[in-house]
Parts: sequence; C-alpha cells; structure tokens
Amino acid sequence: ATMGAAGTAKMSVGQIWASQWRGLVLVGMAIAAFQQLTGINGVFFYSNTLFGAVGFTEAMALQQTLIITAFKIVGVVSGILLVDKVGRRPMLLAGSFFMTVSLGLMALAFSFANVSGGEVTLEAPWSPIALVAANLFVVAFGATWGPLVWVLLGEMFPNRIRAGALAVAAAAQWVANFFISTTFPSFSSISLTFAYGFYAFFALLSLIFVFFRVPETKGKELEEMEDLAV
Repeated sequence: ATMGAAGTAKMSVGQIWASQWRGLVLVGMAIAAFQQLTGINGVFFYSNTLFGAVGFTEAMALQQTLIITAFKIVGVVSGILLVDKVGRRPMLLAGSFFMTVSLGLMALAFSFANVSGGEVTLEAPWSPIALVAANLFVVAFGATWGPLVWVLLGEMFPNRIRAGALAVAAAAQWVANFFISTTFPSFSSISLTFAYGFYAFFALLSLIFVFFRVPETKGKELEEMEDLAV
C-alpha cells in the first residue's frame, strides 16, 4: 500500500472497537496471532529436542542450529526480494501450505519415535525426514509469515485507525508468542507428535483464514482500505 492524501482524525482503540472497523481489526489480530501459533518459537527455541532425538551430539546440534539460522536468513532475504513481485497474500498462502506440510511431516515422523526412560529417539528414515522438514518449515516461515505479517498489517489499516489497530495486533502477537514459548515443554511431554501436530493444525487454519479473509494490499493506497470495513 502507498500513502495517499492526508487522512482524517485518528481514532482511539476504544473508538475503533465500537466502529465498523472492528471486524478488520479482528482480522489483523488473527493474522498476528497465527504468525506465532504456527510454532516458530517452539521449533526454533527447542530445536535441541529434535536434535537429541535424532542422535546428534552437542557439537552436531550446535552446527545444525547454525544451519537452521542460516536457512532462516535465506528465507527472510528471499521474502524481501519477492514480496513486491508476487504480492503479500500469495506468499502467505504459500508459506502456510509449506509450513502445514513440513510440520505434518515432523508430527508423522515422531509418531514412529522410540520412548524409553523419558528419552525420545528417532531412527532412519524418519530422522532425516524430520530434519529436512524442520529446515523447510524455518525457510517457509522466514520467507513469508515472519517478515510479511508486519508488511501486510502496516498496509491493510486505513490512516484513521492505523496506530490503534497495529497496537492491538501487536498485543495479540505477543500473547500468542508467550503461549507458544511456554507450552512447548508441556506439549512435548505429551508427545512430540502432539506438539508438532498442534502447530500443523494452526498452520492449516492460517491457510484457510488467509484464503477466505485476508485481502491483497499490494499497490493500494492506505485510503483504499476504507473499502475493507467488515
């Protein structure tokens, strides 16, 4: 979206919530929450759980963490280069699809894991499948939902509600972030299949949500977002 003429007076969060913009703000909040509910922090911060399950030593796990970080950077750079050519909505849809597939593969792989004395081990061929799927997930997230959510949110709200709408969207994102970051140990204690399956479920929901509810904002004036009131 691009900046047009000067907008009208800004609205407070309370005014926005009581206006025709409430539905659009709820869409923005959902987008921000989905960014975290697909489990990036669960996968990234607790990657040592995955590496330990496939038999990596501490040194090998550190090396793989660096590789995943590199993949994430590649994903972000790719997303930045493609976003203005492809558009926001198609990239989010593609990201949701690949995250659903990769998380689903991780959940499937760990359904074949061996659990003994609280230790989870994963044998071939499922151990390399889980590793490849984890890297695919990180790349897909880094290229799409990671950076593009804030591009989209910055463009989808008209001037009069932009500040307040972005504030509540950020709050929704932080709540989801806290939930995912603090629940992975509990989820993984049930099973890693449950944990990754939970994230795969929300990745699939994000795909459905974007398809039906999220507009394309590429090339639109901020004032054109007036037409998106729900």
